[in-house]
Amino acid sequence: MPIEPVVGLLPGLLDLPFRDGYVSSVIYVSLYVSVTAVALSTLFSVPVAVAVGFAEFRGKRFVKSVVNTGMGFPSVVVGLLVLFAVSNQGPLGSLDLVFTREAMIMSQFVLATPPITAITLAAVSGVDDGVRDAARALGGTRLDAALVVLKEARYGIATAVLAGFGRAVSEVGSVLIVGGNITGADGISKTRTLTTAIQLEARQGQYETAMILGAVLVALVLTVNAVVVHFGDSGVTR
Repeated sequence: MPIEPVVGLLPGLLDLPFRDGYVSSVIYVSLYVSVTAVALSTLFSVPVAVAVGFAEFRGKRFVKSVVNTGMGFPSVVVGLLVLFAVSNQGPLGSLDLVFTREAMIMSQFVLATPPITAITLAAVSGVDDGVRDAARALGGTRLDAALVVLKEARYGIATAVLAGFGRAVSEVGSVLIVGGNITGADGISKTRTLTTAIQLEARQGQYETAMILGAVLVALVLTVNAVVVHFGDSGVTR
């Protein structure tokens, strides 16, 4: 489902003291960057978590501790590392990604991956071994057993995705560093998100405006959470 039509409806429901198109563009950038980063992180994290959860190898505890430690990694450090990577002196300098949404997606991908991986790994490891054994006893392959475990762990995986989305959409430091908080001459956001807009308005003493944007951000997060929970419940009732 495209994001732009949904975003276009939100400002019309509110009487906001901003230039036309400003709020919808900020919401669009926030959703585009965060949803893309979390989707990519989920595609990477879930298979890694399943592989680690199913495998038995030396150093498994160390891998888990590294993943758990990553959940507390400072966001500004992530922003600096990504900025270095995309700068002219960095390995990705030729792609010209400085102060772009793509750089912001890279930053949020790094931040969202540890919580999604850690929570998914905990959910997969928490599934009773009998479920896996039963799938294999019925002639299922390792892939079949993994799919059964994923089905049993779906609530934990949904929680992991929500945790990753919450980390991404609420981020300020790293996206400010790699994105630059830029708007065009017409006031339309290029790399400004809701969080960086709130930070800017608060610094300028526009607290009422910052509170309005904060309310929009909270409503956005609650809406995403409600959608994920709804689909999770629908999957149970089938």
